[in-house]
Amino acid sequence: MADAEREQSHGVRSQQAGRPRRDQQVLLDAAAAVFVTSGVDAPVREIAAKAGVGVGTIYRHFPTRSELVVAVYRHQVEACAEAGPRLLSESATPEAALRAWVALFVEFLVTKHGLAGALQGDGAGSDALHSYFVGRLVPVCGALLEAALESAGKAQPVDAYNMLKGIGNLCIGAANDARYDATVLVQLLVSGVLSVVTDLG
Repeated sequence: MADAEREQSHGVRSQQAGRPRRDQQVLLDAAAAVFVTSGVDAPVREIAAKAGVGVGTIYRHFPTRSELVVAVYRHQVEACAEAGPRLLSESATPEAALRAWVALFVEFLVTKHGLAGALQGDGAGSDALHSYFVGRLVPVCGALLEAALESAGKAQPVDAYNMLKGIGNLCIGAANDARYDATVLVQLLVSGVLSVVTDLG
C-alpha cells in the first residue's frame, strides 16, 4: 500500500474511532438539558429528540436509565473540573477565575445535583459518585483558591473541601425557591474567604 493510501486509511480509522465518543457526548449533553427541564424521569424519546437520534441509539449507549444518569452526572462533573484550569489561564486575575468557577459549580449543584439523588436507592452507587465528585472537584477548587489567596497575599483560612461543603449548603433548596438566589450568597462567601484572613508574613 502506498504511503498516501496508508495515511488516508489511518485517518479514516481515527475518525471512526472518535465518532462513538463524539456521539456519546452529544447524547450526554442532550440528556443533561432534558433532565434540567423535565427531570431524570423524562421519557427517553424526549432525550433522543433533543439529540437528533433514534431511541434505539440511546439504549445502545446506555441500556438502563441509571447508567444514563450516572454517565450524565460524571459528564457534568468532568465539565466543571476541566473548566478550572481553563478559567485560571484565561481570566484577568486568579480571583476572577475562582469566582467564575464557583458560579459554574453553583449552577451544577442547583440544576444537576438531583442526578445523584435519583440513585439514592443504590447506596454503593451513590457513595461511589460522591467520592468521584469530591475527588475531581476538591483539587480544582483548591488550586483556584490557592492562586487567588496567593495573588492577594493572604493566608488560607479554610480548605477547599470545607469551602465546597459550605457552597453546597448555601445551594440547598435553591432549585425550588425562585426568590432564593444562591449565587449572590456564594459570592459573598468567596468575598469573605478572600478578605477576612490573616496577611501572609
